[in-house]
Amino acid sequence: MEPALSALMATSGPDSLLERAYIDAVEQVDDMDETRARVLDAAYEQFCRMGIQRSTMEDVAKRAGVSRITVYRRFTTKDALVEQVVRREFRRYFDRFLIDIDQAETAADRVVLGFVSSLRAIRGNPLIGGLIDTEPDLLVSSMISDGGRTLAAVREFVAGQLRQEQRAGNVPADLDTDFVAEMMVRVSASFLAIPSHLIDLDDDDQLAAVARRFLLPMLEPARSPDRPQD
Repeated sequence: MEPALSALMATSGPDSLLERAYIDAVEQVDDMDETRARVLDAAYEQFCRMGIQRSTMEDVAKRAGVSRITVYRRFTTKDALVEQVVRREFRRYFDRFLIDIDQAETAADRVVLGFVSSLRAIRGNPLIGGLIDTEPDLLVSSMISDGGRTLAAVREFVAGQLRQEQRAGNVPADLDTDFVAEMMVRVSASFLAIPSHLIDLDDDDQLAAVARRFLLPMLEPARSPDRPQD
């Protein structure tokens, strides 16, 4: 896989791309560098139109109306530029996600809304969703070949949400949040990576029904399978 594309899955370490994007959303981090924002906008448009592999730093500079040197001053490599563009898209996703789940009144409603919102936001994103549509094999191989780091980063986010529900007394105190989060993330990832011929992924009502039938029972420890013993 081209190094620049690997930035899409750059989730290893304590400061993973997904974690930084989530922190940016929670803390409302804003980039005040107008030229940098202009380059990011141009890169996003370029990547959406031509794809990441076929785009160069010079292409981005032309689209932004700045010199190539200006682009390199702010992003030393194409990998760095790709990572920042993708990070900003995930930041926007988390912004939308936090707004969506805040509308729910119960933990069950938040799980359902979170599932629907996640699939809608990612599939509907011109950059990330476009990669899923045009290069699904690349996406699947990336998720598999990164040693599980991508799924682990998302699982940690979901587990953190579940632990908040525990502290608020909304789900059982003995719920295995890590295990439940792992299963929820794998269900969601499968829909993103592999098209379904039974469920319309553009139909929010169908997705909500899937979440109620298969995800909500996971909130009840008695119904969850025992975790393998080490």
